[in-house]
Amino acid sequence: MSAVPRLALRGITRRYPGVVANDGVSLEVGAGEIHAILGENGAGKSTLVKIIAGAVAPDAGTIEFDGRPVASADPAAARAIGVAMVYQHFSLFDSLTVAENIALGLDRRLGRGELAAAIRAAGERYGMRIDPQAHVHDLSMGERQRVEIVRALLAQPRLLILDEPTSVLTPQAAEALFATLRQLASEGVSVLFMWSIRAASRSSRWLG
Repeated sequence: MSAVPRLALRGITRRYPGVVANDGVSLEVGAGEIHAILGENGAGKSTLVKIIAGAVAPDAGTIEFDGRPVASADPAAARAIGVAMVYQHFSLFDSLTVAENIALGLDRRLGRGELAAAIRAAGERYGMRIDPQAHVHDLSMGERQRVEIVRALLAQPRLLILDEPTSVLTPQAAEALFATLRQLASEGVSVLFMWSIRAASRSSRWLG
């Protein structure tokens, strides 16, 4: 790990009525590293990644990105510094095409042809081919996840976060996903993903 980590959490705490979701969590992720956070359902994994992505404010603790403090509960600020998030529950509109859904999630505006070309290029580069003109209602769950990941990649992330990424995937698709994550790490992208212990036991042989 470099002297200044890509992401540094210090004492992150988040409480809800009757429960402490995160209790003094500290974590460092270096550039080009892949980290997994394991835990059972309800262990606070999703809360933690929402805090990193700016969707939830911590009650205590600090977040640093490349050694600089990050404003909490500000998704736009998180995206601006290169944080991209793929949630467990997809945020896609079934009646729209792949390209239309991806356009809704991008901060920068691209022309229709430029966007379609960018989707195809990202799909080819990272082994996630998807038809930009396909309608989401015609896609499998694995293909829908591919749309979410390609949308995140088009934001040119420096930290990619995935929440339970293998929960909807076949073993073969999970293997392909991990190959993509290793490629991203080799290019300097930091990867952080949440995993249930059961999912990790099914998929751990693909991490090496």
